Amino acid sequence: MAVRIIAAGDSFITRRLPEKGYEGFEELAGLIRTFDAAFVNLESTFQWHEGTPAATSGGTWAMSPPETLDDIRRFGFNLFNTANNHSGDYSQDGVLATLRHLEERQMVYAGTGRNLTDATRAAMLETPRARVAMIGVTATFAPEAAAGTQGPDVKGRPGLNPLRFKRIHHVNAQHFAMAKELADVTLINAAKELSIANGYTNPFPEGSFTLGNIEFRLTEGPEHVETVPNSRDLARITAEVQEARRQADVVLVSLHAHEMRARKSNEPAEFLETFAHAVIDAGANAVIGHGPHEMRGIELYRGGVIFYSIGNFIFETETVAVQPADAFLNKGFTPETKVGEYMDQRSLNGTRGYVVQENIWRAVLPGFTVDNGRVTEVKLYPVDLGQKLPRSQRGLPRLTRAREPMLYLAELSKSYGTEITVDEEGVGSIGLRN
Repeated sequence: MAVRIIAAGDSFITRRLPEKGYEGFEELAGLIRTFDAAFVNLESTFQWHEGTPAATSGGTWAMSPPETLDDIRRFGFNLFNTANNHSGDYSQDGVLATLRHLEERQMVYAGTGRNLTDATRAAMLETPRARVAMIGVTATFAPEAAAGTQGPDVKGRPGLNPLRFKRIHHVNAQHFAMAKELADVTLINAAKELSIANGYTNPFPEGSFTLGNIEFRLTEGPEHVETVPNSRDLARITAEVQEARRQADVVLVSLHAHEMRARKSNEPAEFLETFAHAVIDAGANAVIGHGPHEMRGIELYRGGVIFYSIGNFIFETETVAVQPADAFLNKGFTPETKVGEYMDQRSLNGTRGYVVQENIWRAVLPGFTVDNGRVTEVKLYPVDLGQKLPRSQRGLPRLTRAREPMLYLAELSKSYGTEITVDEEGVGSIGLRN
């Protein structure tokens, strides 16, 4: 039986929705509610001073009142990802508190858990038409935010479902020699060199060299950066996809990742493409990407669809109610600094950063149909988040009839051989090759 799914990206919600909604809310919610499964990424911790601020954050320490979960549900969402670079902003207690508030509301979520098995496990959404499984994964995170494996003697660590990866810098002979010279000058490899001399560590393989934690390989071809997914993480996640395939009619993988190709923030890093192909090969029907706060291209692959990033849905980072002292001290301010003042300084009064980048404030809601294990239809609904509105109102989503966002997405998707047509209402359609 055909199952209709709609997906929304990063929801960094920091304030309650108006009781009667806002202009454009009913139109948007009305669309979302027409689908069987409606997915969204929860880009925050949902707790109120129940967790302890971590030493580092995902950019802004994200803490939203638990009641904002009720506001997100008002749009019609019923499937929620919790694995992203803000999952660990308030340490393990923040993770556990968020889980409690989700479970009190009987929300179907995946991506974080009380241990690694729990965080990896697929969520199951029962719809009248089909059972929909969803696995939440993130490649962007602080190491201490990753969930830990449950052992026979010690319980696992609460946290997120990680996808680690390795960077390899392929460079020519001149730059390879420069890396070695830099190591000699800085003594960054001194401890490693001593360990090699004492026989505890193997020497660097021929044509390979590590400068601190940065790996270089000598190449006679074009210089480039190679990224490779961690084999253990990939095996663990694909095994969960295979199990979900056995138990559900539709399998979705939510992938949160900021990592980009070279300096192009609107293109995914190579390992993300490798990962997306692998999970579809394992049985997933769609990969729903988000994280860079802007759109990336769309790829059709083996009867499935990969949305490398669908952008933001709610983006209210500037109106977060509180920040820990670390946020202010890291910028040279006093602990008594007010959040609004801090945000003014961070953006230089709205002249730099996300607020001036048009692509941050336009996004897409892909609505797609899965029938008999294959994606048979994809519609793309453009969303505007009100870049030009004042801070107090900016960041709420509205459907737009502007064609430019979809034309831009169509251009991004060409490298994957994906053809997107855009109608007069600004809605995109993908020509499927099934």
